[in-house]
Amino acid sequence: MTSSSSFRSLTYYLSEHPSIVGFRWTHTQSWGSTWYFLFTSIALYISSAVLLHAAVILLFRHRRPLPLGPLPAFHSLLMALISATIFAGTILSAAAEIRDTRWLWRRSRTTPFQWLLCFPIGTRPSGRVFFWSYAYYLSRFPHALRSFISILRHRKLSFFKLFNHSISIFMSFLWLEFSQSFQVLAILLTTLVYSVVYGYRFWTAIGLPSACFPFVINCQLVLLSCNLVCHFGVLLMHFIKGGCNGIGAWLLNSVLNGAILFLILNFYVKTRRRKMKDGGVGGGGDGCGLVAAEVELIKDKDI
Repeated sequence: MTSSSSFRSLTYYLSEHPSIVGFRWTHTQSWGSTWYFLFTSIALYISSAVLLHAAVILLFRHRRPLPLGPLPAFHSLLMALISATIFAGTILSAAAEIRDTRWLWRRSRTTPFQWLLCFPIGTRPSGRVFFWSYAYYLSRFPHALRSFISILRHRKLSFFKLFNHSISIFMSFLWLEFSQSFQVLAILLTTLVYSVVYGYRFWTAIGLPSACFPFVINCQLVLLSCNLVCHFGVLLMHFIKGGCNGIGAWLLNSVLNGAILFLILNFYVKTRRRKMKDGGVGGGGDGCGLVAAEVELIKDKDI
């Protein structure tokens, strides 16, 4: 099979398959598409994490963290592959949507980048990009399993992880429910970063050397900073174009993203202050030594 035929086959299965082109988000046909399911699943996730933490503290109080074998590496590899697939599917589907509707945009003088930031009023959650938005929403559930792995390995319950994962599920639901603008760019940015981050975690989980700087937290800061810039772009487009679809959900999304960014920046500043106070313990200014000293701080604030 030649490279061109392989690419055509990949394009078909990621953007032209009838299940993708004909996708429609409905409460009767899409699994997990009801508000009841959303709030029940988040409540179950939080309560399960709290109960698991309590059980681990009670049963293994005087023992080391439970050995999980290849489970963390397998989870990281799985999430890296899922994220890469959603990224590829989203970018191919967005290109196909731009190709098929470009003639319509010329009337309103809309560019592809403007469409990525601002869906026209009346956009319905159907078609290619919303299929991958739905896939992203479903992927938030195996992504949240990292909280349980962290509890078993470190015997710590991280409020940040519970909040971040719950908000991630909630926001991805809002994207579909209200056909929210900006979600295509958000999915592309997030899955690109997640595929790199989880690939790095798999790399280190199988015993290969780690980076000489806090790789994961820096990736998270880059992701949230890019999201912040794009949110300003959505706001600008909303006033220039006379309205963007799902702007109410976008406002809530912005507030939640701002809360996450504040928590991460607050943690990052505290980490730097503690490192300066300790005088660079573990390496006398050497980057790898500083990372080793920060592991205990950073492991509960990753994505």
